[in-house]
Amino acid sequence: MRRGCVKRDVLTQPLLRDIIYDSYKNLIININKMNSTKGQPKGIYLLFVTEMWERFSYFGMRAILTLYMVQALLLDKELASQIYGSYTGMVYLTPLIGGYIADRYWGNRRSILTGATLMAIGQFTLFISASNLQNIPLAKFLMICGLVLLIIGNGFFKPNIATMVGSLYKENDKRKDSAYTIFYMGVNVGAIFAPLVCGYLGNTNRPEDFRWGFLAACIGILIGGIIFQTLNKRYLVSPEGNPIGTKPQPNVQEEKGNEAVRPGLRSYFNMRTISLIGSILLLTLSFAYDWKGNQGSPFGGADWIGSLIYATTIVVPIFIITDKTLTTSEKKHIGIIYAISFFVIFFWAAYEQAGVSLTFFADEQTNRMIGQWEMPSSYFQSFPAIMVVILAPVFVWLWTFLGRYGLDPNDFNKQAFGLLFLALGYWIIALGVKDVDYNVKVSMFWLISLYLLHTIGELCLSPIGLSIVNKLSPARFSSLLMGVWYLSSAAANKFAGMLSGFYPENGVSKNFLGYSIDNLHDFFMLFVFMSGITAIMMFLVAGKLNKMMK
Repeated sequence: MRRGCVKRDVLTQPLLRDIIYDSYKNLIININKMNSTKGQPKGIYLLFVTEMWERFSYFGMRAILTLYMVQALLLDKELASQIYGSYTGMVYLTPLIGGYIADRYWGNRRSILTGATLMAIGQFTLFISASNLQNIPLAKFLMICGLVLLIIGNGFFKPNIATMVGSLYKENDKRKDSAYTIFYMGVNVGAIFAPLVCGYLGNTNRPEDFRWGFLAACIGILIGGIIFQTLNKRYLVSPEGNPIGTKPQPNVQEEKGNEAVRPGLRSYFNMRTISLIGSILLLTLSFAYDWKGNQGSPFGGADWIGSLIYATTIVVPIFIITDKTLTTSEKKHIGIIYAISFFVIFFWAAYEQAGVSLTFFADEQTNRMIGQWEMPSSYFQSFPAIMVVILAPVFVWLWTFLGRYGLDPNDFNKQAFGLLFLALGYWIIALGVKDVDYNVKVSMFWLISLYLLHTIGELCLSPIGLSIVNKLSPARFSSLLMGVWYLSSAAANKFAGMLSGFYPENGVSKNFLGYSIDNLHDFFMLFVFMSGITAIMMFLVAGKLNKMMK
């Protein structure tokens, strides 16, 4: 049964109603637990709401983006996957630039508002794109324009709103950990409801309806931006009552007539900075160059976005580690950060299939019927966030319980377990599709089981990684090293898009580094091998890395 023939009062659907109720109930319970220390500043809740709406916008658009490209713009899955990977990769690259501009010139508040405005325009451009499907070339062009605006806007928004959380508290305030956890819940609340709302509006089996999903995402970021603009002056203040996130002030001013000059401006553009930019550009050209001469021209068929992401991921870490002011101990700690950043590339490359190949799988080969209602394929992207909200307190209790008896795994073993659970998730779904014909749809049990195991893996790996980066980063390089962590996500998302391009089409065999992919079982086993081997490597080096931290 097509969804267009089913009554569209979404809240009458028992499954969705239960999902919304249970998610909200668990959210309130968990926030109350995290807020056990009285007197949290009101600013944390303003940042919570702002981030929630921004994530609603991002995940709502993401839930339907690949479906829009394939079903409405008629792109093949490989090209759609490449575009998706380029977009999500650049989303994690631009915060380096946005954070730099905020630190030096604009401040957090202006950067957040600028980012929200650009993202709203970007989402509205996607709405216009989906409103012009009678002219496919124009729709494609508008989609690219919209994605570019979203990338730039995210670069201003993402690194600055998280920075403001810590500024609400004194340096040694014990409430800060709870504050970051509350803030993180905002991310997951947005991630829960975005695919449900945008998917319901846009994923209807009618290509022209995708515009309503994009419009909902646009309205979401507008709400967040308006709330932030209205309340930031009142609530975003330091413990002493001073405004935070305002335009940075120079420590000293040199007077030249009536003009104030920031000291040391030239130092921002010294030879070392020039060499950094030059190295990135040269390596980007090297990656993009057709060394085999198969394209007929030196840069024919070049993947410029992928080349830029990979070049930056290589050059920036080298730039940091070669700084002459670093001590031997600091270099050792930075080396640990680089090691875990390398491993998480493979984790997120597999995990982020949720937005590409796993969305194709949910749409085409998953039985989504619940009674007389067919659940939209985009709804599955809400499951990981729902599971995070439910399971996060369980993991906090688990690590505490094991720690009491000296059984708590070290941080690196926890991350290795995260990779192992990722591999198990793909192994489960590989079993579910083994020897299954392309025309047969399998139970949604397999996909839900995968997401459950992947969520467990995420809770083992992601929070631990952030903690390690925060603990080991020298203060003067903390922002750049957090940028390195985001760079690993950028490389991973681009890699994810490339891997999704190997999603098997009916009757078409594909090959990845000598590994033949003839069906869905082969495709999912690719991630089993990749994640499993990476997990084993992580287990082998975990002990050494743990010793290096001491």
